[in-house]
Amino acid sequence: MEYGILSVAIPILTIVLAIITKDVIVSLMGGIFAGFLVLNGYNPAEAFVALFDGVIALFSEGWIVKTLLFMLIIGAIINILSVSGAVSSFVAYLSQKAKRIDSPKGAMLLAYIIGILIFIESSITALVAGTVAKTLFDKNGVSREKLAYICDSSSSPICTLIPLNAWGALLLGLIVTAIDSKVITGDALSLLIASIPYNFYSIFTLVILLAVILWDWNIGPMKEAKAVPYVPSLIHEDAKPTPYPMVISLLVMILCVPLGLYLTGDGHIFKGSGSTSVYYAVIVTLFFMYLYFVPTNMLKHKTFFKGMYDGMAHMLPVTIILVFALLIGKVIGDLGTAKYLANLLDGNISPVVVPLLIFWVASITAFSTGTSWGTFSIMMPIGLALAATLNLDIPLVIAAVISGGIFGDHASPISDTTIISSMAADCDHISHVRTQLPYALLGAGLASVGFWGFGWVTV
Repeated sequence: MEYGILSVAIPILTIVLAIITKDVIVSLMGGIFAGFLVLNGYNPAEAFVALFDGVIALFSEGWIVKTLLFMLIIGAIINILSVSGAVSSFVAYLSQKAKRIDSPKGAMLLAYIIGILIFIESSITALVAGTVAKTLFDKNGVSREKLAYICDSSSSPICTLIPLNAWGALLLGLIVTAIDSKVITGDALSLLIASIPYNFYSIFTLVILLAVILWDWNIGPMKEAKAVPYVPSLIHEDAKPTPYPMVISLLVMILCVPLGLYLTGDGHIFKGSGSTSVYYAVIVTLFFMYLYFVPTNMLKHKTFFKGMYDGMAHMLPVTIILVFALLIGKVIGDLGTAKYLANLLDGNISPVVVPLLIFWVASITAFSTGTSWGTFSIMMPIGLALAATLNLDIPLVIAAVISGGIFGDHASPISDTTIISSMAADCDHISHVRTQLPYALLGAGLASVGFWGFGWVTV
């Protein structure tokens, strides 16, 4: 059944509710209920039952359960690093060894560099950057909104520019499918690599982010963002300046991800399971931290587990948000939002503007659904088919889909990456969305010029 404009109205309603009410859970539930109302013939009783049955149905998907458990466990890891004094010791080490880092610009550059170096998985990128830099941001009077923006803007973009990760595995799989279906010809890896210089949104986002850090460039709501008062830890104020408890723990987590991708891909890192890899990475890290922190008396056995449970409890609201964000993605898929948007491209259009249109349709899809991966899965086959039919530059079209998915996901208040970045910085979620949006729109504007210009050059 075709739902036409209603398929777009439902995600727009959800986003508007989130901005107005500043309550993401209520807004998501409202959007999901409205979607099920349409899908169930406007019967409110059936829509109500479908909403909560839909939540239960999500847990039949293994990757979803792993992702939710990953979020709870990562909350435990972050809290254990804090209560053990590992974070305080790391900050003390930075203050002692590198005075330039212990400054507003140094704190922001630290988060930025961490985001660039850890390109294995976007969630881990944001979480590590937030965990390491949060105390330095507070100490140097930099707002948590700025930290959330840095975490968000240096996670997904770098994962697509250096696709030696699950992102690369997904994108390669989509391109291989198009080649196997004889939609396009060529080598999937070569096409993906050739698309990297055209990934304008990711490139411009990282450049803008660096300019924001170097020149303290605040635009829009970011001008009003206030720093959280710095309160030195009373328990660990005399902590020994050492980077090892934090750095080694994070290295274990980081290195376990590519190892997991290698093992789950039977020796092929690009064929591995991203959700499985990060799930086992945090489990291994939690075991490692127990064996490291308890025998060295950094934490007692009971304190370790109390810290673990408290960290999971802190993550529960964010995990609930992710559950409803995943459910609304399914509802939007059932409504046919992406198909309706794709049909807007059908007809007599100039091949010159097709890469730009693909970028914007992918952007709208990702913004409405809150998922870049879902957008890639929907838009890549459409984009590659259009590229073959209209004789377009295939790497440019691949990049348009990727850039659109990243921008829409970056700007969406129901995106899991946006939610995780808010959590990593311990920042109000809607405040993060509002302060980040002007920078995201600037990057999208520059990317639009790039896709329009190269559309002319390559056609």
